[in-house]
Amino acid sequence: MKYSIIVATYNRLDELKELFASVEKLDFPTTDFEFVISDDGSNDGTADYISSLKAVVSFQIQYLFQQNKGPGAARNVAMEKAEGDYFIFIDSDVMLPPEWLGTIDEFLSETPLDAFGGPDTCHESFSPLLKAINYSMTSFIGTGGTRGSKKSVQKKFYPRSFNMGVSRKVWEVVGGMGALRHGQDMEYSARIYKNGFKVGLIPDAFVYHKRRTSLKRFYKQIFNWGVARINLGRMDKAMLKPIHLIPAVIVAAFLVLIATTPLFYFAISQLFIFVLYLWIAAGAFLFLLAGIAFLQSIRQYKKLKIGFLSIVTLYIQIFAYGFGLWKGILQVLTGKKEAKGFTRNYYK
Repeated sequence: MKYSIIVATYNRLDELKELFASVEKLDFPTTDFEFVISDDGSNDGTADYISSLKAVVSFQIQYLFQQNKGPGAARNVAMEKAEGDYFIFIDSDVMLPPEWLGTIDEFLSETPLDAFGGPDTCHESFSPLLKAINYSMTSFIGTGGTRGSKKSVQKKFYPRSFNMGVSRKVWEVVGGMGALRHGQDMEYSARIYKNGFKVGLIPDAFVYHKRRTSLKRFYKQIFNWGVARINLGRMDKAMLKPIHLIPAVIVAAFLVLIATTPLFYFAISQLFIFVLYLWIAAGAFLFLLAGIAFLQSIRQYKKLKIGFLSIVTLYIQIFAYGFGLWKGILQVLTGKKEAKGFTRNYYK
């Protein structure tokens, strides 16, 4: 068997149903892939749903269960049981285009890779909010060019678990993913590089990625990514570069500005005028970001609503990541072994 498609899940039955519907539509020989669901303790009927599918599908399904050990551990269990020559990780909140697996197979036959990944985008049926989130998370202004794409500013491409594949040889040599709650896929990619394996981006092997379906969930997700970046930097300095810290600088600048404005007002009027100019500069900066986000989003989606929402999601992304970075930094400075973000009610 060539490919084992692996998804780690926890109480995501609705997402799994949409994902499974897209797996059924893959334009690829069903004897050449299997679908491995590694359940991290769901109690929403996932087990019964998967059991009902096994009798009606033409491809192999494996259902594995563990009790709340985390996504990294769930993926490791799946790799131990998987039968494919390649293990391809996807998130439960993605949908696969029919040509996705065929694109991967064709690329690997022409350009052999030990580990690989593809981009994510949004489906035309997604809500305006999801399209706005997709803009902020894939645009250069929202990511600094650090996410995997043809225009990435990073010399190395680090596959991420929403669309990431590794060969069986990689697993045998490198082992499985680590215990980080967030960022374990990036840390895994770093170890793969350190062991001398060939890693690359497959540009046309994209998935449709829903990500978070509310602004609150989106904020929590990005905040945790900021915290995770600090953990990754502690493990490997190459994974924490100056460009990653820009949101933290922006957050710090605004907090200092907010905190000192009353002091300058009551102390020295000339200094208050200086701070006023700083506020004007800060406002101009935010206005510039908003203008770029609005125009780029309008050009991409041709919808005013998505354009305005893209401003909101971009601001949330920058400040949530920045606050997450600062929480990670402060926890490290106070001696925490691993910085942690939102853990309770993360998906609410």
